[in-house]
Amino acid sequence: MIVVAGEALIDLVPQAGGDVLAPLRPARGGGPYNTAVALGRLGAEVGFCSRISTDAFGQALVGHLRDEGVDVSLVQRGPEPTTLALAALDEHGAAAYSFYVEGSADRLFATPGEAQLPGSVRALSFGTCSLALEPGASAYEELMRREAGRGVFVALDPNIRAGLIPDADAYRARFKSWLPHVSLLKLSEEDAQWLGPDVPGWLAAGPAAVVVTRGAGGLTVFTRGGGEVSVPGERVEVVDTIGAGDTVNAALLHDLSLRDALSADAMDALPAEVWRKVLAYAARAAAVTCSRAGAEPPYATEVGGSEYRG
Repeated sequence: MIVVAGEALIDLVPQAGGDVLAPLRPARGGGPYNTAVALGRLGAEVGFCSRISTDAFGQALVGHLRDEGVDVSLVQRGPEPTTLALAALDEHGAAAYSFYVEGSADRLFATPGEAQLPGSVRALSFGTCSLALEPGASAYEELMRREAGRGVFVALDPNIRAGLIPDADAYRARFKSWLPHVSLLKLSEEDAQWLGPDVPGWLAAGPAAVVVTRGAGGLTVFTRGGGEVSVPGERVEVVDTIGAGDTVNAALLHDLSLRDALSADAMDALPAEVWRKVLAYAARAAAVTCSRAGAEPPYATEVGGSEYRG
């Protein structure tokens, strides 16, 4: 099982392009939540680990996870409100967010005990707001460090939301402290620039591979052994980019799992031609997500598979 840990929230998306005063459409979201849904749709055995409100939005979030085949036994519930994220879309469909997070449920996540995690957990995925907002951030970090110490594969997508980070330098230092516990680091080109691009330094600190996404420009993986492989993005008529990076997370984890490569040593052994297939699969999945409104990742039948295997 792959467990995704982090926030679930509601995106409020304007229905008239970039006009934030247009009617807003509520949509289920949050980077980790989208990743879990995408994994379920791609056919992975997946669980979600978070704290979700018992309000109407929270009910919709949990119900959707169940509908997509995501195990919710690790979801904590509370009466606090659901986090809201107001999305603003530019002319290219790219989204920027304003967050309403004070007193929300996902900030009060508590680290589950070791016995609560299923013995079948092969990988844990972390990222986005949940690692920036206290007190939950420390609880997620504790889970990351503990499970990495037990040999569980850890994937990290920082997915920077600068408006939620009061002290950028402190966050950058904290990010570096996570790297010894991380096997796969995936981040956007914009996130890499914000963090202070240092792929060689990041690899030296711990991850076996770093995947950098460049939107329509495609994806590149840098490996600990000095390898570098790139694939172009797939051409598609973009409706918006909401959830595209989260879909990449899911596709990478799912494909690596199918190849029995959810370990640092196994990723080290992957030849360039196999990495090219892994990245191409992720690029295809992200393109499907970009072709429709909101975070609507593809199902396995929409992405294919045999052409990416081998």
